[in-house]
Amino acid sequence: MLLSYTNNTVFKKQTSHLLVGPNNIILVLASLGLFQGIFLSIYLITLKEGNRKLNIYLSLILLGLTIRIGKSLLGYYIPLEAWQKNIGISGSLIVGPFLWFYGLILFQKRKTIPKNYYLHLLPFFIFALMLTVIPSNGNIETFWNYGLVVFHLAVYIIISWINLTKSNSKIASKKLIWYRNILIGVTLIWAYYLSNFLNLKFHYISGPIFYSFLIYAFTYLFLNRKSFNLEKYDNSNLNSDSSKALFKKIKNLIENENLFLEPTISIKTISEKLSINSKEISQSVNENAQQNFREFVNHFRVEKAKILLVDLENKKMAAIAYDSGFGTVTAFNVAFKKITGLTPSEYRRENIFN
Repeated sequence: MLLSYTNNTVFKKQTSHLLVGPNNIILVLASLGLFQGIFLSIYLITLKEGNRKLNIYLSLILLGLTIRIGKSLLGYYIPLEAWQKNIGISGSLIVGPFLWFYGLILFQKRKTIPKNYYLHLLPFFIFALMLTVIPSNGNIETFWNYGLVVFHLAVYIIISWINLTKSNSKIASKKLIWYRNILIGVTLIWAYYLSNFLNLKFHYISGPIFYSFLIYAFTYLFLNRKSFNLEKYDNSNLNSDSSKALFKKIKNLIENENLFLEPTISIKTISEKLSINSKEISQSVNENAQQNFREFVNHFRVEKAKILLVDLENKKMAAIAYDSGFGTVTAFNVAFKKITGLTPSEYRRENIFN
């Protein structure tokens, strides 16, 4: 039998053995991950910023994973009734459909999905209604029920990856990276449960521990999601390929015409020279340089300043700042330190006298 459910005696032995010494750390780590998953799900549902539909879908993805992982954690330490095990397994039936829905709205700029798509949630509702009658005691029926749930999630993961691949050149690169990270996390958790289903030699509690690290990494990414600008350019027609092509034009223009030497250079300057609207200029720079426009221009200025600092040893810092395109010495010092990790004076000493 591929699935094995231990009896109460074994559970008691595990409990008395694992809740002492360093194994307390295992329980704490896994539990913290679950609490963090619940917290983040609630936070997303109540969040009013950004796309509400996307937030709700993401919340339900996390909630489904948390329910599934929660069953693994509880089942490892205490004996569970069949219906309690089934509650945990049902969490997987939520994850797949909402993972797919999330990608559809993120990539296709839909405000909502057709109502008939929610029929994909029928397996979850049917399973939920039959919690008390679905077997979960290690027999052949249990094996097939568990296997079908694993297969169900696999189908939606595959569909979601296909959707991502087909949308690769049609969407902003940051949305691509964001959704890909979510898919990788869900796929890894699914792979863990597949290995459990196939009775491969993995420690059963490793799943909840892995989930804990994953949920904290995801929390960090989400709380810093503004750097992804997921909603900022929702109405833009600039896709990934055209964004890269435009960025190349912007870079060449700034370098070839030395526009960075103008202290007053702005997005409007580039927009007028390329006859392209300012929003697309901003989007292209944000997505390809991972910087705002001022930070992007300052990199050119700092490279110019490096040359002046070495070649013109006796030149005053104020003159170098202005000749590099900075409007003030303070702005020069701040930008130079941020980019190189050194002050202009320190850079000069290291590169002239060493």
